[in-house]
Amino acid sequence: MSKPAPAFRRSLLVLCAAALVSGPLLASPAHADGRTKEPVPPATMSKVGGDRLGVPGTQVEPDAGSPPLPKLTARSWIVADAKTGEVLAAHNAHWQLAPASTLKMLFADTVLPKFEKTQVHTVADSDLSGMGEGSSLVGIKEKLSYTVHDLWLGVFLHSGNDAVHVLATMNGGVDKTVQEMNAQAKELQADDTHVVSPDGYDMPGQVSSAYDLTLFARSGLKNPDFREYCATAVAKFPGEYKDLKTGKPSKTRSTFDIQNTDRLLTGLGVRRYPGLLGVKNGFTTNAGNTFTGAAERDGRTLLVTVMHPAAGSNEVYKETAALLDWGFKAAPTVKPVGTLVPTRSAAKANAPAPDPDTKGPAQATVAGTSSSHGMWTFAGIAAGALALIAAAVLLVRRRRATPALTLPDDSRPSRRKSRDGTTD
Repeated sequence: MSKPAPAFRRSLLVLCAAALVSGPLLASPAHADGRTKEPVPPATMSKVGGDRLGVPGTQVEPDAGSPPLPKLTARSWIVADAKTGEVLAAHNAHWQLAPASTLKMLFADTVLPKFEKTQVHTVADSDLSGMGEGSSLVGIKEKLSYTVHDLWLGVFLHSGNDAVHVLATMNGGVDKTVQEMNAQAKELQADDTHVVSPDGYDMPGQVSSAYDLTLFARSGLKNPDFREYCATAVAKFPGEYKDLKTGKPSKTRSTFDIQNTDRLLTGLGVRRYPGLLGVKNGFTTNAGNTFTGAAERDGRTLLVTVMHPAAGSNEVYKETAALLDWGFKAAPTVKPVGTLVPTRSAAKANAPAPDPDTKGPAQATVAGTSSSHGMWTFAGIAAGALALIAAAVLLVRRRRATPALTLPDDSRPSRRKSRDGTTD
């Protein structure tokens, strides 16, 4: 048998090493009956907020007096104290999953401060272009005018993708808004998040995590307008200039009721949760049901995010309520397993001054993670690949007498676009 050419041999070794490195990224295999296996979290995830949050599985540190965790089916969840930032318990907190309309919290964090709520915008046909098939809509009409207050009620109460696209247009367009949302996620240290569509509609590569969604909610609740919108159960929304009874044109503009699709807030189909402050729910085919909720009791405010529980429109609310109940009982006794990090700007501002005795410039780090975390992850992968290549080269050299030839919410969803509706 002839010896393989050196160039061919090098290419083959590189391909083998790359396949070994990229193997965990491949899609989950199917069962013999054709069913897809339940996805599993990565073996290692981001450690922003603490090392334990990067470990798969449930993380909790109870003492003898702590209540047991409820039985849960969600792929990922987290319970945190909104004021102290302490993470009381978590399950796959940094698993990158499709976020659905809970991503609208980041949209609000990014765009809401830019416009006065009394500002009026007349909707053009182009404002509503580009929305995904089956998008949830609040009912905005072209050539009619709406206040910014109206539009945000449409975003929060009815999860209206039409309201998102109008506000994004006012902000300079969807592309600009997506760029700003990704920049805002970076500022919040929400490093699991990559935005492709501002409304949360299923898109290839769009991911977030329970940890990041909790950061978005915590940031948003600092804004009084955000708190108002996410806590509103029912509101009047502007309609058309016609008589609703006769359908004939009218000089007076009609209105219609819109109800918040957050069932823990309205009590639709589940028990209304006492002390609930909001925040946002969502559903797509890829994401399943997602929800971030905040509640206050006896001076303590808890944040809970639940992502992709078992099928059923009420399951995400039941598991959120169960985790809130557990959190209020367990908070005085459990030890935190992590923390909700501050913004990057705040972390840098509070960072200790560099030691003048150290040699060379000090490297700034961000609370909960190193600023070079991504670089070292890449370096580790590259080093592993080089080690495999070196070993293969050595094996080829040893066998020259008898030559032998010896892989981030989002992963591409199906070609059929899924409905980005809410669980109403």
